[in-house]
Amino acid sequence: MQDTRLNGLIRLLVRQWLGWLRNPWRRISLAAIAVLFGFFLGTAVSTIAGQNSRQDIVVAAITLFFTETISRVVYTRNRSDRPRFSLELLNALKIGLVYSLFVEALKLGS
Repeated sequence: MQDTRLNGLIRLLVRQWLGWLRNPWRRISLAAIAVLFGFFLGTAVSTIAGQNSRQDIVVAAITLFFTETISRVVYTRNRSDRPRFSLELLNALKIGLVYSLFVEALKLGS
């Protein structure tokens, strides 16, 4: 690929982003934001799917497929391999989503 100004700019932005993520406090804060966004997403999904009552099974199947796929990708890696940060964020999102669904179920008393 040619070394254009756009490629140089993208390479510079990626290098700065990765340098920004080297700070552990920033990584923790992004993981906490991912958990909170997953909680919000779980509340929104359960509210929207429960409103119509025709899409409950489809939404439950999609949510189950999403969570199981993420779990399989994250937890089937070798113990010596450190998971990438994007996988850690996706796993944090999944944890927030599942926690939100448990809280919604406890609110409904089922």
